[in-house]
Amino acid sequence: MQINLAPVVAEVTEAFARYEQALVSNDVAVLDELFWNSPHTLRYGAGENLYGYDEIKAFRAGRPAAGLSREVLRTVITTYGTDFATANIEFRREGATRTGRQSQTWARTADGWRVVAAHVSLLG
Repeated sequence: MQINLAPVVAEVTEAFARYEQALVSNDVAVLDELFWNSPHTLRYGAGENLYGYDEIKAFRAGRPAAGLSREVLRTVITTYGTDFATANIEFRREGATRTGRQSQTWARTADGWRVVAAHVSLLG
């Protein structure tokens, strides 16, 4: 397996940047698009565990749109072959003192790169 093939890293970096922009601007349609539409998709949030695309989509629809701005402190994207990748960041919300972490597992699907699993947590 080849790690970090340049064209694949570029594709995942672009998909991740699109996700990040959609997240901070509350573009729910793009957020929904970028999660794999499957009952196997999961998202562990800072305060919720979501199992399946439908639960994730319902959460996004009901989430408040205020206070979403954040500074990304560090990003690590690693690709494995041509169809699988991870994207991990450390971030800080505007005005917050706690650092957050976000991990995403991305897979290439027939519809393009999609998040198949995600986890968000805050440090102490």
